[in-house]
Amino acid sequence: MVENRKAMPQPEMRRIRRIHFVGIGGVGMCGIAEVLLNLGYQVSGSDLKASPVTERLESFGAQIFIGHRAENAANADVLVVSSAVNTSNPEVATALERRIPVVPRAEMLAELMRYRHGIAVAGTHGKTTTTSLIASVFAAGGLDPTFVIGGRLNAAGTNAQLGTSRYLIAEADESDASFLHLQPLVAVVTNIDADHMATYDGDFNKLKKTFVEFLHNLPFYGLAVVCLDDPVVREILPLIKRPTVTYGFGEDADVRAINVRQQGMQTFFTVLRPDREPLDVSVNMPGNHNVLNALATICIATDEGVSDEAIVQGLSGFQGVGRRFQVYGELPVDGGNVMLVDDYGHHPTEVAAVIKAVRGGWPERRLVMVYQPHRYSRTRDLYDDFVQVLADANVLLLMEVYPAGEEPIPGADSRQLCHSIRQRGQLDPIYIERGVDLAPLVKPLLRAGDILLCQGAGDIGGLAPKLLNSPLFAGAIVAASEGKLK
Repeated sequence: MVENRKAMPQPEMRRIRRIHFVGIGGVGMCGIAEVLLNLGYQVSGSDLKASPVTERLESFGAQIFIGHRAENAANADVLVVSSAVNTSNPEVATALERRIPVVPRAEMLAELMRYRHGIAVAGTHGKTTTTSLIASVFAAGGLDPTFVIGGRLNAAGTNAQLGTSRYLIAEADESDASFLHLQPLVAVVTNIDADHMATYDGDFNKLKKTFVEFLHNLPFYGLAVVCLDDPVVREILPLIKRPTVTYGFGEDADVRAINVRQQGMQTFFTVLRPDREPLDVSVNMPGNHNVLNALATICIATDEGVSDEAIVQGLSGFQGVGRRFQVYGELPVDGGNVMLVDDYGHHPTEVAAVIKAVRGGWPERRLVMVYQPHRYSRTRDLYDDFVQVLADANVLLLMEVYPAGEEPIPGADSRQLCHSIRQRGQLDPIYIERGVDLAPLVKPLLRAGDILLCQGAGDIGGLAPKLLNSPLFAGAIVAASEGKLK
């Protein structure tokens, strides 16, 4: 646990001592709860089941309730909720009845950011990795930031940490438009893609306008850092009325990468910046998409006066984020081993980026992919894109859609995806029903030298460790946290 450090500016939440989180185990909630605990607030929270996350918070002093009951919130001064929680929740209903404030997660994050130098990272893809890279580089520069990230930062062993400096680095979530609560001094937009469209009434123009509105939450002296390689970001650029720095691979970007070279898990490139000498850097992550994430980090670090030495150190020493091309280890098969990788990607753009990274780093290897679509609505809305990108695997096993609370939608399930991919004539995917033990199905499909990728945002996140510990793969080699094999 990080000690309560008085050097850190404190949020001005008068009359608020006990803060209750409904769904405290969620990835967007637990980090804020941890920071508030370290600031000295009394934190409680409820969730449907215990998890390593709730156990960690409990060890720091949080009161954890399993299950949602009215009495859990009886003594709270404020309730923090995610967009997945509605007024029918008994804790929320009790709070409303007693006139206890109920605030969205992003509003509490905004309160933490209010008296700090806030850096908010937005975009459909790459938020978690970019936020983590910024935190890593700032730490290397001795700035000791507070950070709240949507994934586990391997070097810190957590997704949130209280620092002593004025900097607070956080993800800005566009999925429910709650990032509009934030008023940072610096904002990043990595890209804008069609996702979570129900929030925007299916109107892509509304999504674009919301990103512009987010950037206009910056003060007139703030800084917008945007990716010029993204066509939608390029489209909205003339609408941004704040100081702006662009990054990308193109010659018209303010900060750009050249001489990109990938060797397995490492990517090397040279950064060109205005009025600076070229800077050679490397990151322990594959793929051009991670070069772009690093460029965003370099833009911000340079603007904040972080030395080039610290930038190089922070990027090269970055140990990755949980479930972002996380190498779990090597599985033994006849004649050798298979590299086991886990990834959170659940949008066709993310899937395509990971496949491209695999092809770039290990061009001679087969890609065996176990994929679990996330949400029926996303599968329906992006169906043709999923069919196209998933067909690029050498071997494909498709788990049934993870519903995330949604009801099934006819024609938007994994069985239908298998049928459509099969019709393309280049791949014969295998449909996996719920509850099936995958180890016996996967092992006969593997050859020495393969890369086995488990990908998706649902409960497939538990598959890689299960395979690693399966008796069928006895003698598996476990990877170290930085993604290199022991």
